[in-house]
Amino acid sequence: MTEIVSIIANILVILFLLAGAFFIVSAAVGVVRFPDLYTRLHASSKASTLGVSCILVAGFIYLYSAHAIVSGKMLLAILFIMLTNPVSAHMLGRAAHASGIKPFTKNRSDAYADAMKNQRMKSE
Repeated sequence: MTEIVSIIANILVILFLLAGAFFIVSAAVGVVRFPDLYTRLHASSKASTLGVSCILVAGFIYLYSAHAIVSGKMLLAILFIMLTNPVSAHMLGRAAHASGIKPFTKNRSDAYADAMKNQRMKSE
């Protein structure tokens, strides 16, 4: 019975490592290929968050199945990355917009600038 559990744990580790590598590579491709700062920021924050989290989950499963270690540090690292990376990307995007960097607006509009303009008009 423990052989089956070990095989399943190893398969899960491999799947999480492959998924993490896929998301990190897709983040790198997105940073290189996307046209402006905001889409690059989106690619680098969302995909890398998921990629690093998958790799940490694989490490957690490996440590638990091979060495019977429950790593609280890995769980805290996953939680920290999931909470801070999207928030920091959002703040970087808002700071870039406030400093005057315009988004690539082919076939779409700058919704944030329109909302800020409408808010200023309502307050006047």
